[in-house]
Order: sequence, then structure tokens, then C-alpha cells
Amino acid sequence: MASIHDEFPDCAITLSVGERSRESYERLHAAGARRYLLRHEAASCDLYRTLHPAEMSIENRKRCLYDLKDIGYQVGAGLMVGAPGQTLHHLLEDLHFMEDLKPDMIGIGPYLRHADTPFGRSSAACAQGLDKEEKLQLTLRLLAVLRIMFPYALIPSTTALGTIDSKGRELGLKAGANVVMPNLSPAEVREQYELYDNKICTGEESAQCRSCLEMRVMSAGYRIVTDVGDVKRPAECSSGMKG
Repeated sequence: MASIHDEFPDCAITLSVGERSRESYERLHAAGARRYLLRHEAASCDLYRTLHPAEMSIENRKRCLYDLKDIGYQVGAGLMVGAPGQTLHHLLEDLHFMEDLKPDMIGIGPYLRHADTPFGRSSAACAQGLDKEEKLQLTLRLLAVLRIMFPYALIPSTTALGTIDSKGRELGLKAGANVVMPNLSPAEVREQYELYDNKICTGEESAQCRSCLEMRVMSAGYRIVTDVGDVKRPAECSSGMKG
């Protein structure tokens, strides 16, 4: 990673390798990592327990996020909308947590099941919660709320939005998202990280994903900019700037 940082100093090296010790985060930061994605998933302790193995805890997940922030990373948090057992009260807890954390990046998208997971195999879990249209609309509303709460954050219009609705990513951009991410990884490894069924852009055709996204972004009234996209908060802006 240090060699990548040396060769491409204008790139933001972004990691997403889970919960680690503060010392590990410090070493990665010293080697050149500047962004870290670690979705909190659920700010509610009770809901977090139902979504994760017993050995994991929301207390440790939050500790990791605050450690990352304190070290100097641009921190990414987020959640899935319509997860099994999730209520509007849980979503309010998520918003309150993010208000305190003040993440630089926010990953939010509709929850979609994978057939090979406990939730995918459980008929009870399948019967719970919102249908696809309800998840889509609630995700779009939350994107708009988060854009108002965090006007300087990087918020992707996710592949999950495009999977749940053919125009989902365009709708996400119009609701407040400002990032799109093409799938440029080798086709032979994509099945190893399919987090839900029927994910788009996982076959050989996804090599064209970037040009497809460019057309979709244009149809939503925007254009793609391929710069580093560092977050600039109000305190970092020039005092001479005018609205």
C-alpha cells in the first residue's frame, strides 16, 4: 500500500477491511490509507445482535469508527434500509448516531437477501418487512435527509438501488447521492463478493459498466467528474467565499 501511495500520491487509498485494533488502523494510515469504509449497520444494540454473529458487538463497531475518525481517516459509515426486524425507530437511532459521528462518506441502500444466508433461507425472515417498492422509496427519502444533514458528504447511489429498480441509481442521484462506482474488478472474482441475489454488473458485460454509468448519470442531469473528491467541510472553506 505504501508503494501505491508513493506512485499515485493524488489518489485517495480507501480501505474496507473490517474491525481492527487502533494500532492496526494507525499503521495503515501511516502507510498511506486515507479513507476507511465501515458501515455501522445498526446503531441499535438489539437490532445489531439479530443481524450479526454473537461474537460481534455494536460497541466494538462504534469504537472502531471513532478510532478511525480520531486517527485522521475520512470515515465512511452506513446501513441497509429494510433489514429484517428494522423499524422506523431504529432508523432514527441511525440518524442520531451519524449526527454524532459526522461521517465523511455514507453508504446507504436497500436491503436485498442472498439465498445462501440465514435470512435468505428463513421463510419467516422472507415474509417480514418492506416490499421492494417500499424499500426503494424509503431509501430515497433517507438519501434526501442525509444530504441535508451532511451537505459535504460523499454518498453513493448504490448498485443495490440499480438492482431493486432499473432507474434506481438515477433516482438516487436526484435524491441527493453524489457518487457512482463502476465494477472494474476481474469477472472471475465477482461471485466471491455477491452480497445479495441478482446483483447487476457482475458478468462479463460489466466491463462496460463505466460507460453505462456515464450515460445514466447524464440522463439524471449530471456529469461524471473523476477527481479525488476530498470532503471539504465549512470550516475548511475560504472565509472569502460567497454563497
